[in-house]
Amino acid sequence: MRPLAGKRVVVTRARDQARELAERLRAEGAEPVLLPTIELVPPADGYAALDAALRALDTFDWIIFTSVNGVAHTCARLEALGRHPRALNRLRVAAIGPATARALRERGVRVDVVPPTYVAEAILEVLPLEPGAGILLPRADIARPALREGLRAAGARVVEVAAYRTVPARPDPGALARLEAGVDAITFTSGSTVRHFVTLLGAERARRLARGAVVAAIGPITARVAREMGLPPDVVAREHTVPGLIAALCAHVRGRASRPGDPAHSAPRATAEPSDKRRHKGEEE
Repeated sequence: MRPLAGKRVVVTRARDQARELAERLRAEGAEPVLLPTIELVPPADGYAALDAALRALDTFDWIIFTSVNGVAHTCARLEALGRHPRALNRLRVAAIGPATARALRERGVRVDVVPPTYVAEAILEVLPLEPGAGILLPRADIARPALREGLRAAGARVVEVAAYRTVPARPDPGALARLEAGVDAITFTSGSTVRHFVTLLGAERARRLARGAVVAAIGPITARVAREMGLPPDVVAREHTVPGLIAALCAHVRGRASRPGDPAHSAPRATAEPSDKRRHKGEEE
C-alpha cells in the first residue's frame, strides 16, 4: 500500500510551481489540496537594477543562484535584452541545490558549484573565492542577508539585485473551502509560504488546522519560520528538495502507522474548526 494513500495534503507553493510536488504526492497515493499562498511578481521598481547588472556581466567573476525562481527570472531578462542564457557561461556559476542546477543546465548554463547542503550559507563553505572577486547575486526581494554578508566578509565585491518579488497569493475560495473537510498534512517549501499561509488563514485558524495535521518543512530555515509562526513542524526534510520532502513525509507516516498506540495514529483529520486536541509531536521534534 502506498504510504500516503487516502491522505489529504496541503500544497502551499506558488501555483506555477506546485505541479511537481502535487504529482509526487499523487504517486504516493495522496490527494493534494492546492492552496497557493504566494505569487511571484516583478520587483517593485521593475527590472532596471537586474538589467543593469546583466548588461555588466563582464565585470563579475561569479553568479550565484539560490532558487529556481532566480534562474527563471534572470534568464528571462537576459533574453529580453537580446542575449541567450548561455551568456552566463562567461562567469563561474554556483547553484544552491540540484533543482536550481537542473534549471540552469536545461537553459544551457554550466554549473560549477553545488554545495552538499542546500542552504545559502553552505555556498560560503565551498565557493573558491579570491579577494575582490565580483559576485552577482540575483534573488528574491525578501532573501535573507546571510549569504550576502558572508561573501562580503570573505572579501568579495557583491552586487545583490531583486530578480523577483514574493507577495501573498489571492485567496482561492474553493481551496479554502476544501480545508473545512479536514487535512492530514501541510507542506511548506519556504519561509514565505509559511508566513503567507498564516496571513491567508489568520493565525488562530492556521494553528487550529495544523494541530491535528503533520506539518512538513523542506529544510531548517523553513522549519525555523514555522516555529516562529506557531506551526512547529513534525517533519524536516534532510535533503532540502521536493523529493526529499516527500520522502521525509512518507517515512513519518510509515512510522506513525507502525505505532498503533500513538495518540496521533487514530486522530481525525485536522479541520479549520476549533479543537482542544494537543498537537502530536513526532520523533523529529
